[in-house]
Amino acid sequence: MPARSGCPFLGQQSFGDHAPEARDRDGIGREDSTWAEARAYLQLYHHEKQIPDRLADRLEAVRREIERTGTYWQTVGELAHGARVAWRNSNRCIGRLYWESLQLRDMRHLATEEEIFVSCVEHLRVAYNSGKIRPTITIFPPAVPGRAGIRIWNPQLIRYAGYRQADGSVIGDPLNSALTDALRALGWRGGAGTPFDVLPLAIQLPGKSPRLFELPRDAVVEVPPVHPVFDWFAALGLKWHAVPALSGMRLEIGGVNYTAAPFNGWYMGTEIGARDFGDASRYNLLPVLAKKMGLDTRSGRSLWIDRALLELNVAVNYSFAMAKVTLIDHHTAAQHFMRHIEREAKAERAITGQWSWLVPPMSGSTTPVFHREYKNAIFKPNFFDQKEPWK
Repeated sequence: MPARSGCPFLGQQSFGDHAPEARDRDGIGREDSTWAEARAYLQLYHHEKQIPDRLADRLEAVRREIERTGTYWQTVGELAHGARVAWRNSNRCIGRLYWESLQLRDMRHLATEEEIFVSCVEHLRVAYNSGKIRPTITIFPPAVPGRAGIRIWNPQLIRYAGYRQADGSVIGDPLNSALTDALRALGWRGGAGTPFDVLPLAIQLPGKSPRLFELPRDAVVEVPPVHPVFDWFAALGLKWHAVPALSGMRLEIGGVNYTAAPFNGWYMGTEIGARDFGDASRYNLLPVLAKKMGLDTRSGRSLWIDRALLELNVAVNYSFAMAKVTLIDHHTAAQHFMRHIEREAKAERAITGQWSWLVPPMSGSTTPVFHREYKNAIFKPNFFDQKEPWK
């Protein structure tokens, strides 16, 4: 959920605050490194699935496959559990209580840009689930050792364009200005020029130029924010998409890299209200709301920023509830994360997190996640950032 002590179990490897990107550092060959990570993950998988009697045969088969090809093909069970554990190990995510509910769509058999695009569209429809957002991951073919993998240029399947203007301003989402420029360089003519034009998907196969695909409108479900008290709020013309499907990260499971693996949970309200709408570097709506509310903006001592921020988030939470679309408030999310910590401690697994991401962007000290420290150790399987393809 798109929205900051070593383990006693076999297979979970800690790399401190940074996971290694090079596969052959310190004189370790690529095949040896892949085998070491495959062995560690398979030990973890067979332990957690309580099938230790099958481990030896599987290890021998994987070892032979790696010696022959440099990599190996993971079973559907290994893939599904690995994706779920990657969510469990995601230090920035406050929604990890539900890691076991992640639904796998195994699309490793797809070969063309068209097939991958159609599957991305289907992912959005499956994940939306009539408003009852379903945690879902779609995994496309893995990267071949020594070659770049499949890339979806968009960091999320649904993103709004950011059109740079001559005076330095941006119409739309400034976060996506560089992506918008890159897509236009690929031939996209732009949308209607509104603040909420949905960007096309850019899908790139190894060794090929990226291709652009427009998302069908029925796959992009949006919620128009309204306010339970302020009638004028609806006239602001805001909206936000219901499914936060991250599509730019690399999923690593047992030495196998999936460079295109879109996944989603559901939104925490502050991701939209405090960050997407509220950040000065994004839609910067707090001054707009303050003026509409008649607040004194001459000094920060009036707390106009806080009052506008609160009402903006009230509108987001209220609107998703009225639209019957899953969204969680930051107080409930923090309570759920504390339950996750309790469960992980009971399972004797290391409890990790990145404090600056886990603490909500408003009312942080009123939530229990604020009042404790977290070890930001990186365990695998996990999701990792990738360089922006256009750079």
